[in-house]
Amino acid sequence: MTGSYAIVVPVYRHGREAARLAARLAEVGLPAYFVDDGNEAETARLLQALPGRFPHVRVIRREENGGKGAAVLTGLKAALADGHSHALQIDSDGQHNLADIPRFLAASRETPQALISGHPQFDVSAPLGRRIGRQITRLCVWLETLSLDIVDPMCGFRVYPLAPTLQVADSASSLGRRMDFDVEILVRLHWAGVAIRSLPTVVIYPEGGVSNFRMLADNGRISWMHTRLILGMVGRGLTGRLGRTRAA
Repeated sequence: MTGSYAIVVPVYRHGREAARLAARLAEVGLPAYFVDDGNEAETARLLQALPGRFPHVRVIRREENGGKGAAVLTGLKAALADGHSHALQIDSDGQHNLADIPRFLAASRETPQALISGHPQFDVSAPLGRRIGRQITRLCVWLETLSLDIVDPMCGFRVYPLAPTLQVADSASSLGRRMDFDVEILVRLHWAGVAIRSLPTVVIYPEGGVSNFRMLADNGRISWMHTRLILGMVGRGLTGRLGRTRAA
């Protein structure tokens, strides 16, 4: 089973970068859903012009900014509605290595039931603070899943199997919709029994790049997310123990 693949690109404040990305994605030969996450007029104008230049691009406009997670889910739902089984998600800020797309797609086709997640190989451009935060989140995720299956939970370069991903997203009432999404959806998919396969990929921080990460607000969201997930893991353990006790 090879499935039907699409590309999903959430876009906020990266209009020119998104236009360059659209041109390069033409080489991949897959339909690409660019999600305009409530951008201001100039970025929205740049995005709306893309389908006229690139037939493989469809632009979906969200009238209000909902955050990265909300934009990704919008794109995933559109891809599933159009009959696709999988979607490769890539960020629009120029951090990800597009040369790795064929390798990620090949890995997904080999194991279509799994989520393929990037394992970043950073160069010297990566800020030290972001690296430290990444290590803390990695340790939290290992605790939340009681495993080492998720090598890196924060890389936004991944291939989603659409049906299980959206089923998990729809069933989780508290799923984060902003920068907490990337981590939480992986943990919840792991809880649901979806295999997570990691592939190394070079990640850069482009000079002069615009970051949408808000140090205080997003770190606060991520901290609260980990609190919820750890409590959820404890609850899952207690529920399982209670079920075994009743069965005995």
